[in-house]
Amino acid sequence: MSSRIQYMAAPAQGRAGACFDSNIPGRLDRLRWSRWHLLVVIALGITWLLDGLEGNLAGSLAGILKRSDTLHMTDAQLGLSSTCYLIGSVLGALFFGYATDRLGRKKLFTVTLLLYLSATAATALSWNFWSFTILRALTGAGIGGEYAAVNSAVDELIPADVRGHVDLLINSTFWIGAAIGSGASLVLLNSEFLSARYSWRLAFLIGAALGSVVLWMRRHVPESPRWLMIHNRRLEAEAIVEAIEREATAGHPESLPPVQRTIKIQPRERTNFGEIWKAMVEQHRMRSILGFTLMVTQAFFYNAILFTYGLVLLRYYGVPAERLGIFLVPLALGNFVGPLTIGRLFDTIGRKPMIAFTYISSGVLLALTAWLFRMGVLTAFSQALCWSIIFFIASSAASSAYLTVSEVFPLEIRAIAISLFYACGTLVGGVGGPALYGYIVGTGSRDLLYWGYLAGAAVMVIGGVTEIFLGVNAERKSLEDIARPLACAD
Repeated sequence: MSSRIQYMAAPAQGRAGACFDSNIPGRLDRLRWSRWHLLVVIALGITWLLDGLEGNLAGSLAGILKRSDTLHMTDAQLGLSSTCYLIGSVLGALFFGYATDRLGRKKLFTVTLLLYLSATAATALSWNFWSFTILRALTGAGIGGEYAAVNSAVDELIPADVRGHVDLLINSTFWIGAAIGSGASLVLLNSEFLSARYSWRLAFLIGAALGSVVLWMRRHVPESPRWLMIHNRRLEAEAIVEAIEREATAGHPESLPPVQRTIKIQPRERTNFGEIWKAMVEQHRMRSILGFTLMVTQAFFYNAILFTYGLVLLRYYGVPAERLGIFLVPLALGNFVGPLTIGRLFDTIGRKPMIAFTYISSGVLLALTAWLFRMGVLTAFSQALCWSIIFFIASSAASSAYLTVSEVFPLEIRAIAISLFYACGTLVGGVGGPALYGYIVGTGSRDLLYWGYLAGAAVMVIGGVTEIFLGVNAERKSLEDIARPLACAD
């Protein structure tokens, strides 16, 4: 982030005050994409990369952690540590999500990143099962909290015309992290110069080192002017917007088009739980049903297949365990290239048609692949190719679920909404899906797995149909037009 931008801190203001008109949302949305926006996206959006790195590293190190010269963990203990990581991410998302709406985006995306890098660095110093498990849970809490704080900040800083494509692209970087984790584990665990007794510790330090770089990059990312606006810190918000305008226009803010509209704000100190409940269950009930459905269906679909990806190749195609990493490459490529290439259509063709299309198409393609699998006509290569094609589309579908829950709720509850639906998706997709499909693969029955895949396909189609009826036309619209802030007085 350019060190030339200086974000002024305004004098302290009262936490509640008289109504005022603000053009801050309009000023942010009229900006054209610039280097400043790119740097913000890199500094904040790398959260997904860290999650991909963590998940892949932990899976790759399972065999090493069972050795007597490391932590000597059993299969049950490895499973429990993974579950605790999952629980930590859910609890972290819920706790830090509320704190993000209450205390601000910048404070929390700094705190959650510090928690992540401290916990993952400390994991490298684990001395037994319990220390490892507790530190993994804290790492998960940091990652879960990052989602709410970062997604809120990104949406509130990125111009409306490109918000959809940017969000989808950020989410897809999970697979860059997965590829980095896979490559790092292959190098570290097969090194002739480093004993496995120490290499697994070094592997966890990779995440901490990367987190430290990101922390440095985030130094100059400002607080969300939209959040400051409703918390009666108007002068500070306007100073930040002026600095952004200068940077985004290379020092020529006068070249910007005129602001189209203003909104009237009644500043508030906080949003209580009663208001959160009323907004999500009464005022935006249909949007809550939409967000829940999209998040849970994509999580079940994704995790159910991906957690058994290696098991299917091992059991049904006889792929050697040491070659499984090779098959991750086309899968990761498909997941990343999908949002990169078709993500812009979510801003041009629109949210509803693209979300419905990607969900339903993913389900149909999985059903077709399941039929080919049942017939026994696929090879390991063609099976991997089919999955890559499926996830080329499904990656955009899954990312659009996060996009939806981050832009269809009022500013005051945006982070808690993200965290709530993230928690629902993580619990269902991260626990129920892998357990069910792991059992099915363990039976060795192609017919049973075929029906399991059909169930996953049906789930995605349900998500797509729900989007058709309940979806929100949010493309190229200001966040305040999509969901009126609770503090809006007009």
